[in-house]
Amino acid sequence: AVGALEVARSLVADAAQAPDAQQLLAICYADTGNASEAENAFQLALGLAPNHSLILVNYATFLRQVGRQEESLGVFLRAVEAAPNFAKAWIELGVTALDAGRHEQARGALSRGVELQPNSALAWHVLGNAHRAGGDLEAAESAFREAVTLAPENRSAWINLGAVQRLLGRSDAAIASFDRAGKAGYKGPELADAITGALLDEGKLAEAMQHARQVTREHPDFVPGHVTLANLLWEYGSALAADESAVAAFRAAVRSQPHNHALGMAFAGFLLTARQAEEALGQIKMLQAQADHPVLASLEANALEILGRTEQAGALYAQIHRAQGSKDPAFLNAYTRHLLRAGEWDAAAARATEATLIDPTNQEAWAYLGTAWRLMGDSREFWLFDYQRLIAMVNIEPPAGFASESDFLDALKSTLEPLHQAKREPVQQSLRGGSQTPGRLFGRRDPVIEATRARVVQAIERHLAALPSDPNHPFLMRKARSVRFGGSWSVRLWSSGNHVNHIHPEGWMSSAFYVSLPPSVTLQSAAGAHAGYIQFGQPPVELGLNLPPRLQLRPEPLKLALFPSYMWHGTVPFEDNAARLTIAFDMIPSLAPT
Repeated sequence: AVGALEVARSLVADAAQAPDAQQLLAICYADTGNASEAENAFQLALGLAPNHSLILVNYATFLRQVGRQEESLGVFLRAVEAAPNFAKAWIELGVTALDAGRHEQARGALSRGVELQPNSALAWHVLGNAHRAGGDLEAAESAFREAVTLAPENRSAWINLGAVQRLLGRSDAAIASFDRAGKAGYKGPELADAITGALLDEGKLAEAMQHARQVTREHPDFVPGHVTLANLLWEYGSALAADESAVAAFRAAVRSQPHNHALGMAFAGFLLTARQAEEALGQIKMLQAQADHPVLASLEANALEILGRTEQAGALYAQIHRAQGSKDPAFLNAYTRHLLRAGEWDAAAARATEATLIDPTNQEAWAYLGTAWRLMGDSREFWLFDYQRLIAMVNIEPPAGFASESDFLDALKSTLEPLHQAKREPVQQSLRGGSQTPGRLFGRRDPVIEATRARVVQAIERHLAALPSDPNHPFLMRKARSVRFGGSWSVRLWSSGNHVNHIHPEGWMSSAFYVSLPPSVTLQSAAGAHAGYIQFGQPPVELGLNLPPRLQLRPEPLKLALFPSYMWHGTVPFEDNAARLTIAFDMIPSLAPT
């Protein structure tokens, strides 16, 4: 690099007015780490040739490398304006926009890039990442397929293709893609961990557990592997490892690696989600004695809150807020939870408002803000939740090919029940006393599930067409013609089971489709009781607010409940030998029909 720099200086000495010479000098300065001289040389080159597309691209790339992302985007835009058919400029613009979180701009630029340079595996790969980041998994899969077709040895593209296929519910295809990544030479534990998840989605529990144990044995410092194993043991342990508890296995791993700070933090987080706050607090204190980390303070405040030590939690939340200000919606949501529980409703509304200003689509923040408004007697609660208009029970028509509604529901029930192999609920989910299917349900190549999905989409699009538009409302402002599915799953609740009141932070609109209801629910519902009902507007019991639900609806087979994802909802427990079987899914808006 030093030799090249001397050559470039010599060229500039001989031809100071040559823009290419100044550009070469700038690149050499950048390669040797002299950012200020590189900047000067680039500016001189562009002064001589303001619309030189290659100089613009190289200057923009330099700006991106030194962390000046916004300036980099502006220069890349100048490059594509100067040379609309310069594929590299479009591709690099897309890469930079994606890094900046501007997914729509990235998709547009990269789409133009692959149009101009269809044989660029890199462009297709990054376009796939942009589609995935924007929630268009089908388009992401298509782009990743192009990437691996053009570059069959691209291990990262195969892994990304497999990850998207798993998100689409195609776990068999995901396993095949992960296998191709391995054959192309990928050896990291991330791949084995991804295969574990895909095997679980396929219902191959023993193989999934074997993979999970292998990952933690061969890569003991790989934190996600221990999290995966703990979740497997928690949800499926009694079927596969009756004498081993998830917490005990995780605890043993942490004790065997006392200096693995990231592993200890993951264990503390797992303990909190498993509602074992006392041990979590002890783990947090031990980690803080080793090496403090800002996240640990938030975890400590959460643990204190769960343990009912509200005054201590409040002091810690206030201290963190003073130190970091209002920039992290996740922290602001946690602080708002505390303030609601502590009875400081005005302050809770203020913190929740801050979170919505940072992230206007943050479902948890809107749920807390609406709750604060309710406690304050503020009518904006009804503007936000609008229980009568934004909650709907719609009919699902049986797909063609079934003789009757009962034939369809029986076929769907027979399809779903074998997927329920878990012996308890997932550690981080809302259900209590039940099981949830792994992976994405909508995407499984099963004719009954595919037909159900198609009917569900038709009902949703009819519902959306009837909803009003409102550019100022956090739900209605995002209304579109159709939806894309995020997570989709089936839930099987057993006797005394229920969903605790919760929201869906990853969705825009959420749902519950009723497949099979136990006699106690249908008979008691018909008689006016509430066993098995779905209810809306009641905050989680742990907030200690003692607010009743605003609306309770009777579930019926073939009915689909639709509601904003920020709406508090849960179910009333029931007593019955028969199970309560549903399908649920989260949606985000989509202009194109699904």
